[in-house]
Amino acid sequence: MGIAAQRQLNQIIGYIGMTVLVVLIGVPLLWLISGSMKTNTEYFTANPTFVPQAIQLSNFVRAWVQGNFGNYYVNSIGTTLLGAGAEVIMAVTTAYALVFLRVPGRNFFFVMLLVALMVPEQVVIIPNFLTVGEMGLLVTTSGDLSFADYVRGWLAIVLPGASIAFGTFLLRQYFRTIPQDLIDAAKVDGANHLTTLMNVVAPVATPAIATTALLSFTAKWNEYLWPLIVTFVDQLRTLPIALRRMLDAEGNAEWGVVMAAAILIVLPVIAVFLYAQRYVVDGLASGAVKG
Repeated sequence: MGIAAQRQLNQIIGYIGMTVLVVLIGVPLLWLISGSMKTNTEYFTANPTFVPQAIQLSNFVRAWVQGNFGNYYVNSIGTTLLGAGAEVIMAVTTAYALVFLRVPGRNFFFVMLLVALMVPEQVVIIPNFLTVGEMGLLVTTSGDLSFADYVRGWLAIVLPGASIAFGTFLLRQYFRTIPQDLIDAAKVDGANHLTTLMNVVAPVATPAIATTALLSFTAKWNEYLWPLIVTFVDQLRTLPIALRRMLDAEGNAEWGVVMAAAILIVLPVIAVFLYAQRYVVDGLASGAVKG
């Protein structure tokens, strides 16, 4: 087989693979959009249709009102921004230290970082719960909450995930591709480590930092188990918990309203991804050029 034929075959295989991925990812999303505008009876007909028989945009209003999404949105936005921001700051500074600071034992700390990546989240739930409890961050009072109660509740959700090892690992690998000459030039100009990080490393590593922030935002926004464990009052709970509360004890619900609620939950993630994707693409292109 000639080079041209091999290249054409590779393109065909690539197109087939991308088509399969689009179908696997796109069909459930289209079904979600379609289902969000259906009546509940359309889900239980003998011959269900993909297109709604009667478009019910009122499902979105009902989902927002019945689910009390205004309160849950505030909690999700607050905890996600705080959690993702803290994780990115911790990841950037730790990765910088592991790559550019000549300190003894940094390889040992990196090995410990890899070990932390291998620990399942479920293993540390009880230690983390006891820790936030000893810190006085668990809010158990009912009724109207004060501003301090909201701060405590948000911190209980945010703090255990503020130092996830994956972001540090990802940024460390990217920082290692930055030429040492840039760091040395900054030192010659009299820059300290913070100045070097902010004015030299961070601009060069913007694609990797944006990717880390995007992954962190998505994970924090979709987190269900930990916020459920550490919040004892509805005023502090987040959107994934609100979605689960729309089902009754037997798992029944008005599915059109539930799917509309799911769309309301996923919209911010899509918006953030659309904004950040150019940084991710730039990072992939930069990595390809370096390779």
